[in-house]
Amino acid sequence: MTGLTIHPLTAERWDDLVDLFETDSICRMCWCMVTRLSGAELREFKPADRKKMFQSLVRQGKVPGLLAYKGDEPVGWIAVAPRAMTPDWNRGRKSSAAETEADAADAGCWGASCFFVRSGHRKQGMTAELLDAAIAHAKKNGAKRLEACPMSHDDKRSAVGMCVGPQRVFERAGFAKVLERKPGRALMRKELGKVTGKSAPKKKPPAKKKARAR
Repeated sequence: MTGLTIHPLTAERWDDLVDLFETDSICRMCWCMVTRLSGAELREFKPADRKKMFQSLVRQGKVPGLLAYKGDEPVGWIAVAPRAMTPDWNRGRKSSAAETEADAADAGCWGASCFFVRSGHRKQGMTAELLDAAIAHAKKNGAKRLEACPMSHDDKRSAVGMCVGPQRVFERAGFAKVLERKPGRALMRKELGKVTGKSAPKKKPPAKKKARAR
């Protein structure tokens, strides 16, 4: 897909996210809080409450993901952030749970937990572009690795499958399987390497000893 611009979600772009999410019944219900709230909390807090919670998080200056635009129209979303920002995504025996407790708390371990593409713009490669942008964003902001839990069955057009993304897109981007707790939902990881800062000065080679006169 060409002509996309992709930006971090900030408070200034909140209305654009609302414009995008209001087009879909699942987004209007979730407001990207399903990965952040426990089952009990989801039962307690209704969609309007979740919307306010997500807006509060954005207003605090936290960046929970990226927005894609076609011209001035918001057309796509990917949730990408440190795992610590999506606590329910890490819990228990979920397919997406961190491999270790240390990973769940590690500021350098990030997750790409969900996607949304506006109707009329799907099947044009936007998911892959959003993932590429998420990889770059995570690496720029200190991530050492990026994890995801996509759906391997392209033929199953379930709500979950649409939200978590297809496994083939992650494989193309260089993600590898870590483990598979549930058939068709592998935990995948892409190592991003160390964050590079100013390069250390190169050591000068030792001076050659002068040969003694005989």
